[in-house]
Amino acid sequence: MRVLACIDRSRHATSVCDHALWSAQRLHASVELLHVIERLPEVAPSTDRSGRLGVDSGESLLRELASIDEQRNRLAHQSGHLLLDDAANRLRSHGLEEITQRLVQGELVDHVRDHEREAALVVVGKHGEAANRATAHLGRNLERVIRASYRPVMIAAESYRPIRRFLFAYDGGKSAAAAIGFLIETGLLNGLEGHILLVGQPSDAEQTHLADATWRLRAAGLSITDSVRSGEPSRVVVDAVDSEGADLLVMGAYGHSRIRTAIIGSTTTELIQASPASMLVCR
Repeated sequence: MRVLACIDRSRHATSVCDHALWSAQRLHASVELLHVIERLPEVAPSTDRSGRLGVDSGESLLRELASIDEQRNRLAHQSGHLLLDDAANRLRSHGLEEITQRLVQGELVDHVRDHEREAALVVVGKHGEAANRATAHLGRNLERVIRASYRPVMIAAESYRPIRRFLFAYDGGKSAAAAIGFLIETGLLNGLEGHILLVGQPSDAEQTHLADATWRLRAAGLSITDSVRSGEPSRVVVDAVDSEGADLLVMGAYGHSRIRTAIIGSTTTELIQASPASMLVCR
């Protein structure tokens, strides 16, 4: 069993390592560290050179630009290897020995899809390297990873805190059922205390599903309570994370009920940014 940890040079990298370590220890799994070098922006000729471009000077400039691109690519690879080495050393310092490192180029979502097959869990940070330059980057990458991944995705908060209590935002849908199946099969949260929350005005069938979900999780070894609360889903969930003292928010992606708005589209970014807890999202 393996945990796939996606790291970059963002301020979340250390937290990703710590969440991957916690998950690997509880799952008795190894960790694969993945760093993706995304496409570097092309170097454009500066204004003072463009006015004197002839055939010879143009070819010379193209050779110079090619040399610069090659150097930047080499430095990116060197930096990536150092980043992976630092992450591996951090994991080893906490007693984890089964670690692999992978440095690749391209798009994060493509490589997550390629390398998650042997993984039980994917760990990513709430914000990537480009978050300070483009706030939309958060929603774009995270939503694409969640949509593309067939494995549960743990979204690490900026700072790691020991996970002792969790909140399960439950909607009765297929992805919520998948989350329950994952927790029961792997025992990731066994022995922890938690609360399962259904948002809205549930039907009799949904209330029955909630009771069944609570019973199944208790039978699997989790100490869990449940409740139904009304209100706007993302706000209710975030408030419950605080009131329940949850260190981890568990939820299914792409549910069929009103909580769907907390998973798809712009509300995804809002919920991830607003929640003080890390998240475990199952598809």
